[in-house]
Amino acid sequence: MNTSPIVAAAAALWMTVAAAGAAAAQDALVPQPVVSVTASATAPLPNDRMQAWLHVEVDNTDPVVAANEVNARMAKAIAHAKAVKGVDASTTAYTSYQFSERNQPAKWRVSQTLALDSADFGALSALVSRIQSEDGLVLSGMSFSVSTAARRTAEDALTQQAIKAWQARAQAAAQGFGVPSWRAGRINIQAGDVIRPQPYMRAAAAGTMAAAPVAAEAGNSDITVTVSGEVILEPTRGR
Repeated sequence: MNTSPIVAAAAALWMTVAAAGAAAAQDALVPQPVVSVTASATAPLPNDRMQAWLHVEVDNTDPVVAANEVNARMAKAIAHAKAVKGVDASTTAYTSYQFSERNQPAKWRVSQTLALDSADFGALSALVSRIQSEDGLVLSGMSFSVSTAARRTAEDALTQQAIKAWQARAQAAAQGFGVPSWRAGRINIQAGDVIRPQPYMRAAAAGTMAAAPVAAEAGNSDITVTVSGEVILEPTRGR
């Protein structure tokens, strides 16, 4: 029985499609090699913000008396802070609890913290000294940081540097594996800063630092942008 031209053509087409499908399936079974590459760019940035924390703590057998004294001291401190231009002030960590000591009547301990932030280190240092000497608050600690605007500007520039460094490493990785070309896969860009250690400051008692402003040296923070991701190697396929 003779095969019609239409049937023969259909059979030939089916064989071509099947062969192409088999080749594609075979290629799909061979995964492309992937290399994980990481690169970073870092730059020191001067700290342009200063933070200080001062707290007041009062013990009394009467919780109302203790709270009133804390409130009065804090109100004076806030008034002094608001009078200094460029200083941001906020209150935090208000606590009140009862405690007892051996052979002593139970007492209430009330405390509150005043947080100060400014770009004017001299003004903030002088304010801290004044609050300690006049309002009875105690310096708990100080720190320095980079402002949001300065950090974003630095991160934008460092991001471009990190991307170029990542591309160079990706190219070097491809060459090391003897692969002529590559393409980027999933990429992650992460920014952060590392504050260099600063001295932790604590005042011993109110009034002891009234003679001169608190010494402050801001130092730098290391701003870093890291790029990490997949380098998909594309070896030349045999013909």
